[in-house]
Amino acid sequence: MFFMNRKKLADVADRLLDQQNIKGRSLWQDAYVRFRKNKAAVTSVVILTIMVLVSFIAPFFAPWDYETIDWNLIGDARAAGQPNIENGHYFGTDNLGRDIFARTLQGTQISLLVGLLGTAVAVVIGLFYGAIAGYFGGRLDNVMMRFVDILMSIPTMFIIIIAMVVFGRSIFLLFLAIGLFAWMDMARIVRGQTLAIKNKEYVEAARSAGVGNIRIITRHIIPNLLGIVVIYTSLLIPGLILTESFISFLGLGIQEPLTSWGALINEGAGQIQYGTPWQLGFPIGFFVVGLYCFLFIGDGLRDALDPK
Repeated sequence: MFFMNRKKLADVADRLLDQQNIKGRSLWQDAYVRFRKNKAAVTSVVILTIMVLVSFIAPFFAPWDYETIDWNLIGDARAAGQPNIENGHYFGTDNLGRDIFARTLQGTQISLLVGLLGTAVAVVIGLFYGAIAGYFGGRLDNVMMRFVDILMSIPTMFIIIIAMVVFGRSIFLLFLAIGLFAWMDMARIVRGQTLAIKNKEYVEAARSAGVGNIRIITRHIIPNLLGIVVIYTSLLIPGLILTESFISFLGLGIQEPLTSWGALINEGAGQIQYGTPWQLGFPIGFFVVGLYCFLFIGDGLRDALDPK
């Protein structure tokens, strides 16, 4: 009897030791586990990764680049857009004899860079602007938010178009213009979340310890907003890509010989009357797949970081 009790005590002690050795998971680790269970989001990550790798690596191995003209096909509208593996035109050529495969990869690079860099500008400005307004509150908050309201009442698309017409079609100006007019929604979201957490216990403890306001914002406020920021960022990228594509579709975006999804769709739409659907089909296929990937990833991040 004594030995049986002793054995049971030993088993209990082993289980307690095992429980002590179990490591807990952080909120980000829990979010990663939930995100992996979302098949649509994981599949979108894989497809988007392949798309990015192909767009940046494949041009080094493609037979044609995005601006070289195949003089044998120039001006042949019916031959344009017809894929031909033998001469290296996997997606065919446009009416100017340029390879659509190389130009689609170039357009993918430009559109993704516009979305990512424009989003980076919008996130940085909106994050700090909204956090400062929400943390200090009072008259400063009212002034800063009324300024945001004024900017949001301005038709930003027309301002961007006017800027491109006045200052020229520069790719860097396009990055800057789209980013500078996309931070207002981010600022409003961050400001609302900051109002909700600025009176939490850990913030009050930091104030009691004599920590400065700027340090509280950067070390305590902003890190606790990253979940919301990541979700909104993933949904902001496709919105900026759509904005750039619309501007390029109007012919006011990327300047030749560079191109983007919007410019390629514009060119393909102009040539479809000649019975060349491939010139429109390939760019619009990349465009739709890219946007859907970003949207599915955004939904997956929302569910993972906010399981409620």
